[in-house]
Amino acid sequence: MAEADCKDRPLTFEDLVAWFDKGSKPASEWRVGAEHEKFVFRLGAHEPVPYEPNGIKALLDGLTRFGWTPVTEAGNVIALERGKANVSLEPGGQFELSGAPLETIHDICEETGQHLAEVKVVADELGLGFLGLGFTPIWRRDEIPVMPKGRYKIMREYMPKVGSLGLDMMFRTCTVQANLDFGSEADMVMKFRTSLALQPIATALFANSPFVEGRPSGFFSARANVWTDVDADRTGMLDFVFRDGFGFETYAEYALNVPMYFVKRGDRYIDVAGRSFRDFMAGKLDELPGERPSIKDWADHTTTIFPEVRLKQYLEMRGADAGPWSRLCALPALWMGIFYDSAALAAAWDLCKHWKIEDHERLRADVARMGLKAEIAGRSVQDVAKDMVAIAREGLKRRNRLSGGMVDETNYLTELEEIAASGVTAAERLLELYNGSWQGDASKVFDTFAY
Repeated sequence: MAEADCKDRPLTFEDLVAWFDKGSKPASEWRVGAEHEKFVFRLGAHEPVPYEPNGIKALLDGLTRFGWTPVTEAGNVIALERGKANVSLEPGGQFELSGAPLETIHDICEETGQHLAEVKVVADELGLGFLGLGFTPIWRRDEIPVMPKGRYKIMREYMPKVGSLGLDMMFRTCTVQANLDFGSEADMVMKFRTSLALQPIATALFANSPFVEGRPSGFFSARANVWTDVDADRTGMLDFVFRDGFGFETYAEYALNVPMYFVKRGDRYIDVAGRSFRDFMAGKLDELPGERPSIKDWADHTTTIFPEVRLKQYLEMRGADAGPWSRLCALPALWMGIFYDSAALAAAWDLCKHWKIEDHERLRADVARMGLKAEIAGRSVQDVAKDMVAIAREGLKRRNRLSGGMVDETNYLTELEEIAASGVTAAERLLELYNGSWQGDASKVFDTFAY
């Protein structure tokens, strides 16, 4: 049902389902949106950066010279917009580019490179640097400044009630994501199942966060480990995705059962943490007596759900640690190669379709600790990863989208192919440096790997 049709009446369950279905597009309109986060730090001191003075706000303000338009909330600049792309700040000041929906990985890389060049100009003036890791290597949670954004205050207060690591997720993690389209409900189901099952393989390939508070944590991806104890109501591997009958309705039912965080009215976030969207639809929220949600409230609510793959009006791949510039384009390349070629998607599903549902959560936990050395269904994750990257390469090769230099998109997978072939993750390379030339000083990562 069209959104315009439900403006003057209460939302129905059918409206919620139709909102997801509205994302269906013909293959000719499929795009990829790339997102990446990075830690901002003081050069030399390696300290986290506050909103102000001479911090995150100054960085946002400085970027306006490149045509970015400020987005404010309660008088504070909290984001920037330019076309369909935006720059935003995460709870602890992590700096994020959410790119525009683009046709090729060449476009994604050009957009990402332009962004990194722009932020470097401003950051150099402010004495700031950027680091792409999945988990901050040395900072304690209580050292990290809080950003002035209303939804984050509500989340900060709610997180400790439902898990032990939610505040770490908010303040000490960074990720790289890819957002991809689907053509129909059946296509969404195939892509959701395949990518959700294989998300831990991507986690292993991108594992890049072995340190917590200056010491090896026992995990190759401390970021992935954090997500195992954030909030069971809104995270995880979603067993129901693999069961018969899964579709838009099933996901809408799931989203309805996820407790709310907030309702946004203008610049104001109303704290309804733990309350039910079902009650909201019935006009039974004490905080908003008699008021019922709009379809925008539903869209906002879907952004507060954090499974390893998330459905909105597209599918979000959420399983990877942030990393260096060289790997920021690799994640969208990996998933585009699989999703946007029918033979590649079928081959990727063949890799994982026989895995047992009860194995998915175990694999998710195992790759956080062991990376490519974990096992699933009698195979090493390394072997599955090699197959997965090879399938993506063939998909990109068949797409044959050429750059101005007449090069196709397969070269963006080179670093992943090297990781899969060696079986050694970026996290293990960092540990080698920590135990070798860094002489046990994890802060060296700032100088060695800063953007």
